[in-house]
Amino acid sequence: MNKGKVLVIDDEDIVLKSCYRVLTPEGYEVRTTKRGMDGLKMLKNEPFDIVLVDIKMPDMDGIEVLRRIQEEWPTIPVIIVTGFGTINGATFAIKLGAYDYIVKPFVPDRILTAVKNALSLKK
Repeated sequence: MNKGKVLVIDDEDIVLKSCYRVLTPEGYEVRTTKRGMDGLKMLKNEPFDIVLVDIKMPDMDGIEVLRRIQEEWPTIPVIIVTGFGTINGATFAIKLGAYDYIVKPFVPDRILTAVKNALSLKK
């Protein structure tokens, strides 16, 4: 059963693989990419129910990705996943419209709960 389609944008292979390993067995369809621009292109070409995005990436930071998603797909919840978590960063991301803010390294249950809650609010 497909619970939703998740796009994970992060420049670290381990994070992409971890999200895939955590979410796929729970019934989520997961697509991944390492670049913010590629993630935005994927959003234009196929529907996603939720996006997880890293803040620090080489081509485009996650805050810019969040802004663009908010402009073009305002109903898609965005969860920020970052290794550089601060209270100010979390507050800023939430004020910009992020649904949640998760600090790496994360425990699998934290990702599952955030995705589940975001999708339940969307429905």
